[in-house]
Amino acid sequence: MSRYRGSVCRQCRRENMKLFLKGDRCYSDKCSFDRRGYPPGQHGQRRAKFSDYGIQLREKQKVRRIYGISEKQFRIIFTKADRQKGITGTNLLGMLERRLDNVVFRLGFTSSRTQGRHFVRHNHFIVNGKKVNIPSYITKAGDVIELKEKSRNVAAITESLETIVRRGIPQWLELDKDGFKGAVKSLPAREDVTLPIQEQLIVELYSK
Repeated sequence: MSRYRGSVCRQCRRENMKLFLKGDRCYSDKCSFDRRGYPPGQHGQRRAKFSDYGIQLREKQKVRRIYGISEKQFRIIFTKADRQKGITGTNLLGMLERRLDNVVFRLGFTSSRTQGRHFVRHNHFIVNGKKVNIPSYITKAGDVIELKEKSRNVAAITESLETIVRRGIPQWLELDKDGFKGAVKSLPAREDVTLPIQEQLIVELYSK
């Protein structure tokens, strides 16, 4: 599967907002978006004009980049969200939030979703007592995510847990910091997604 391997800071600049893709660096004065808050490239500082389609496309690309998934994965999730009862856009964001790589990030075990994906793939976490190494695994209400015993001394994980106060934990999750485990208390509500996302634009894009 193809994966973006360039500078992730360029993605924030392209979407004209801070996507928090590099963990603690995004909160420091080293953040590229804070220093150069305009799109990359030779003509980045020109004022861009977007059509309705362009606005919808940029919104979809922004959400894809936030959660770090490919176009194919995103379309699969959208199709599943569209088949569920309720509002398609809300279902879409709910499924993205419940991905295992996002959950371990939101619980504070990792400093970014990319790092969360890396640690999930390398078997650092168990779900309900069973090994799960699939970042796209969709968690359910009642699931318990636990860090493996041998992984509890990994420096990157302990450092991330120490800074979780700054990010905060959403209400639909619960963290037992001393026990190195967390739980999905309930399904995420729309208000739990705090980034400025206009999911209706994505629905309109895929409805064309």
